[in-house]
Amino acid sequence: MRSALKCLAALVCASAVTLSSGCGKRSVIQSKTIPTEISLSWWGNDVRHEYTIAAVERFEELHPDIKVNCSYSEWSGYESRSRVQMISNTEADVMQINYGWLSQYSPDGLGYYDISTLSDYIDLSAFDQSMLAYGKMNGRLNAIPIAMNAQTVYINKTIYDQYGLSLPQTWDDLFDAAKVMSRDGIYPMSGKTKSIWMYLITYTEQVCGKEFITNGHINFTADDFEVMLDMYDRMVDEKVIPPNELQVSDITKGLSAGAVAWVSDASSYCKDAIAAGYEIVPVPQTAVTADRSGEGWYTKPATMYAISRNTEHPQEAAMLLDFLLNSQDMAVLQGIEKGIPLSTSARGYLEEADMLSGIQYDASLVMEANQRISLLDPIIENSSMIDMFNDACNLVIYDKATSEEAARQLFDQIAEKFDIG
Repeated sequence: MRSALKCLAALVCASAVTLSSGCGKRSVIQSKTIPTEISLSWWGNDVRHEYTIAAVERFEELHPDIKVNCSYSEWSGYESRSRVQMISNTEADVMQINYGWLSQYSPDGLGYYDISTLSDYIDLSAFDQSMLAYGKMNGRLNAIPIAMNAQTVYINKTIYDQYGLSLPQTWDDLFDAAKVMSRDGIYPMSGKTKSIWMYLITYTEQVCGKEFITNGHINFTADDFEVMLDMYDRMVDEKVIPPNELQVSDITKGLSAGAVAWVSDASSYCKDAIAAGYEIVPVPQTAVTADRSGEGWYTKPATMYAISRNTEHPQEAAMLLDFLLNSQDMAVLQGIEKGIPLSTSARGYLEEADMLSGIQYDASLVMEANQRISLLDPIIENSSMIDMFNDACNLVIYDKATSEEAARQLFDQIAEKFDIG
């Protein structure tokens, strides 16, 4: 397929017709030189698409001998499509990947290209070795993290002030807030299913005094899952959280006075609420007692870039990767939409441009200040496990099973699929 495309490109070039870039339409001056074609894939919202396309067009201007074909979409379906492409060896030369993909698709380190062999084309010195370690599998540098990420609590301070309440620090604070807010149809907290799952892992770790997972072994027992489900049931019953997923419009309309979401999602979730006049602030993570804030919370690379193990043009792919991670053009276009860059070069450009500010930057500072935060094990984000949790929650809140029965089912399902320590 790639050979056919190259032949077609040669014919088109020879005929001196107008070509269009893979990421934006522009005229190409007649030339007998056939540009090297590479591909780039990523996921995100329209804002991410727009600035990435603009960056790629700038890269092509700087490197007229390289043409980049772009493939992008929202997160939904991106992984399944990428998995099929990786199986069929048709994936993009440079691709945005999730941290969990490393253990899932490259446990031996052979699933992606070893980027360390391309150091002549990408400046790896811009990254601390401890950060690059997140992208290593079996000693091979499979991916480079763009920024760090964590689930973070965002509070609508305007609403809390209206009720004369201090910003919540403990789980009890949330229940106290619900007592006064619920009569006006306002929930103190909300979140997507994955965020609530991780939020309740935090609670259960704090109460039961054990980590959910250690060295790939799941430590929770059926009794621990019962603690988790009891807390979920109580939070729904006492109107701390709604019985369904967070809708961004709920934050904007003031129907939710708090949310749990990734640092990388801070702007997309909160910007409309801020534009509507609400003061949204990220706060230290909820704890059993205020002095234990930060326990049971996890961090991970926000997103990562990898190079296909099947690429026919590793040098050009590395040049594009270096541009995406370290260039001034990309740094200014991207800002902190994906978090505070780990690249010292990119961060320096943002400091010079006075762009390190806003809700996402504030959320990143809260994450970085957490001295108790741990590295996230990819198993925690396993979609099958989250679906099992969601099913168990529904059994309890809709009175289809007791929390004990649902917890036993959840434990058995997880034990059948994963390693219970």
